[in-house]
Amino acid sequence: MSASPQWQWENATAGAVAGFATVAAMHPLDVVRTRFQVNDGRISNLPTYKNTAHAVFTIARLEGLRGLYAGFAPAVLGSTVSWGLYFFFYGRAKQRYSKNGDEKLSPGLHLASAAEAGALVSLCTNPIWLVKTRLQLQTPLHQTRPYSGFYDALRTIMREEGWAALYRGLVPSLFLQVSHGAIQFTAYEELRKVIVDLKSKSNSGSSDTVLNSLDYAALGASSKVAAILISYPFQVIRSRLQQRPSCEGIQRYMDSWHVVRETARFEGVRGFYKGITPNLLKNVPAASITFIVYENVLKFLKLAKRNE
Repeated sequence: MSASPQWQWENATAGAVAGFATVAAMHPLDVVRTRFQVNDGRISNLPTYKNTAHAVFTIARLEGLRGLYAGFAPAVLGSTVSWGLYFFFYGRAKQRYSKNGDEKLSPGLHLASAAEAGALVSLCTNPIWLVKTRLQLQTPLHQTRPYSGFYDALRTIMREEGWAALYRGLVPSLFLQVSHGAIQFTAYEELRKVIVDLKSKSNSGSSDTVLNSLDYAALGASSKVAAILISYPFQVIRSRLQQRPSCEGIQRYMDSWHVVRETARFEGVRGFYKGITPNLLKNVPAASITFIVYENVLKFLKLAKRNE
């Protein structure tokens, strides 16, 4: 039977819960990653950290818990909305691409479904991620008046830079969402099929019963590593574009190509992978948490639906 619209909203609910759990657990590493990404060694209003552990310790010592959780509100909002919309759009795309409700899609159709979902999510959530990035980059070294929170940041950006500023970094964000999500979900679905087939030979039952939380954790982590290694430069480009302008209103980077040229010129290939260590430390276990929560919430919703 084909999936109903109600069922698609259940996918969205599972995705939203998974997104919230992920952010709450891993946010300090997200702050560290963002600060590494934008530090090209040529600006003085950003602190310099030796490594991930040093960054966490320094932020905690100088800025306290508030510093480690800078940008937490937009991160929670953005991740919850993003995962909810992503799973919703992804489920709808798979439903549309499948014939007669058959869920056994080819890798190409899984890729197309994930890419479509990523593009739609990016268009919806770019302003949230821009605010999150700017809040995370606020340090005691900043010379401009700091934003007091999410709402103040939105209001200030609209007043000083116009609504178009909320979509700075949209181009690399689109490439990031489409490539990252497509790679991650295609790898996840294909590895899931392999594990289900292997376990089904010794255990009778559906994929809902043969897979456990450990399986979901391994699937989530391995698919995430593949996606990060390939798509990470887009994250660096986006973060650098989304920095707050100087006191004179001058942007450090004009567009994506400007970021690419300057990064390649002054930092080489390593510049495009700055902050990848805290990114892996954050996102690999985060992906495991996300898919454990998502699959188990989905099981719960299925069970509740059958009991109605």
